[in-house]
Amino acid sequence: MLPCGPALSFIRCLVRKKNVSGESPEDSKLCRCLSTVDLIALGVGSTLGAGVYVLAGEVAKSDSGPSIVVSFLIAALASVMAGLCYAEFGARVPKTGSAYLYTYVTVGELWAFITGWNLILSYVIGTSSVARAWSGTFDELLGKQIGHFFKTYFRMNYSGLAEYPDFFAVFLILLLSGLLSFGVKESAWVNKIFTAINILVLLFVMISGFVKGDPDNWKISEEYLINYTGETENLSSYENVTSIYGSGGFMPYGFTGTLAGAATCFYAFVGFDCIATTGEEVKNPQKAIPIGIVVSLLVCFMAYFGVSAALTLMMPYYLLDEKSPLPVAFEYVGWGPAKYVVAVGSLCALSTSLLGSMFPLPRILFAMARDGLLFSFLAKVSKRLAPVSATLTAGVISAIMAFLFDLKALVDMMSIGTLLAYSLVATCVLILRYQPSLTYEQPKYSSEKAALAASEKEAAVSESQIRMIEETSFSLQALINPSSLPTEQTATTVNFLVGLLAFLVCGLSVLTTYGIHFIANLEPWSIGLLAVLVVSFIITILLIQRQPQNQQKVAFMVPLLPFLPSFSILVNIYLMVQLSTETWIRFSFWMALGFLIYFTYGIRHSLEGHRSNGDDDSCSENSGLQEKNPVEEVDEPENANENDQFLAHERTSEC
Repeated sequence: MLPCGPALSFIRCLVRKKNVSGESPEDSKLCRCLSTVDLIALGVGSTLGAGVYVLAGEVAKSDSGPSIVVSFLIAALASVMAGLCYAEFGARVPKTGSAYLYTYVTVGELWAFITGWNLILSYVIGTSSVARAWSGTFDELLGKQIGHFFKTYFRMNYSGLAEYPDFFAVFLILLLSGLLSFGVKESAWVNKIFTAINILVLLFVMISGFVKGDPDNWKISEEYLINYTGETENLSSYENVTSIYGSGGFMPYGFTGTLAGAATCFYAFVGFDCIATTGEEVKNPQKAIPIGIVVSLLVCFMAYFGVSAALTLMMPYYLLDEKSPLPVAFEYVGWGPAKYVVAVGSLCALSTSLLGSMFPLPRILFAMARDGLLFSFLAKVSKRLAPVSATLTAGVISAIMAFLFDLKALVDMMSIGTLLAYSLVATCVLILRYQPSLTYEQPKYSSEKAALAASEKEAAVSESQIRMIEETSFSLQALINPSSLPTEQTATTVNFLVGLLAFLVCGLSVLTTYGIHFIANLEPWSIGLLAVLVVSFIITILLIQRQPQNQQKVAFMVPLLPFLPSFSILVNIYLMVQLSTETWIRFSFWMALGFLIYFTYGIRHSLEGHRSNGDDDSCSENSGLQEKNPVEEVDEPENANENDQFLAHERTSEC
């Protein structure tokens, strides 16, 4: 390594990238036994939680009205953008770790730790809150007897703690932790059963809604709503009365209301990313993960769309109950007993959602511990090839959270972790597609093929070197009309432009959130700043689009690059800026704890740091997806492919 100061060496250690070029997809300590159907069931179960039974009524009544179906469509399109980015990385890097791993191989170690640490927070709070929701729903079916008993004998009168300790939620979390520790195959079967029941209940709701629904509920007049407002407010005269339920029709609150509803509905599609943590437990990850993500999002959209349409057809949107819309809607159309069917579906949805939160958490802990960024005992696996230490640790932490704390104030912190992960994965796709070389695993070579590939690579390297010599000095001409193939210079240009893009998106989000009143009042400075940011944003995307992409093909690739990932980054950062100041303060405490662990333990025990200790470049900044040299594999036996074909089968049979 060239002589450099301690500060520069330290910074290089923070941006060192995980090198997975020497790892084969079969090199896994975990059990490869999941199929594509298992992944779809996992994604649907995790995403299509209890929100489908509650969220539609809440958003339809307060924000969107019948146009909630459009809100879900907009939210689904925004979620699909993030989903497609995950799908491409699932095809490129089929390893355990999800957004943490994708960030590690592309952006570097520090950002990877931040991503993984936030995902841990999201999944812990998600697991604990869903467990308490399951307990509360079950308590409702029993007439709130469990809650009354614990409030009487175990009341906790402390700020920040729950009203009473939830023993039932603790039992539920520990039970599912035991199931997950036993094996991923058994967990997948349980998840498929509950997901199937949930889907059947939702089909029943949709069919009932279209049978008992009234299309006139989508055409309510403003005059009728004014009269109804006067009646509910006990007004003697209806003159100069404004409807509190909008202007009626399909979009009673206007298109702005539909967009506001879409922002809320976006969170209903959170959860599909758990599929990306299964990279080392799927039989054919490079095809199964992209298919699982895309199909699960499509199924979830159809379910949300159908339930929200059925609900607003069965009952006028202004009469919907915000807490339990479906049982009230069935009472409204005279099908009261159907509420028990809804209750069963709700419990099944909560069960799959709980499993969907608990499933990825141990795998993130396992991946970070295996890389040396977290404590090594978390990387231990059982005889059945399940990450048992990470699973039990995650279960105990989540159980303590559910047992003691009031999680309502912490739920918004889930959003930061999820949205940050979505933003970074989209950023990584932008960066990675413009790199000169980004192969995960080359196929095995015979000696003749190796020689041919070596000569081709030599020619490519020579061409690349010539091009780099020609482009040593940066110029506007090189920016607008770059070379036809990616080089180190074009890759560096894209890295800079993506960083600029993120900065502009943050500026746009802050301005449109906190300066919206100045923009609405047409303040010259706000309009000018908005115009500069928007124009700069568009120009930056167009400049990225001008750069040459890597031509390597994988099983799935994000379309419409760079526009789709860029818009995904914009949506995610905008939603992050909407979160409250209190949420960001709590988040800063969590991050302070994470940095303490990383700088005292992770940075010294990092596997990538130990790997490169004997190399000249101790803190490499090279991409983690380097192209393997085919010549290195010349000495391998020609029947290596046959051995690999049986390896995955042998591991599956051990489970």
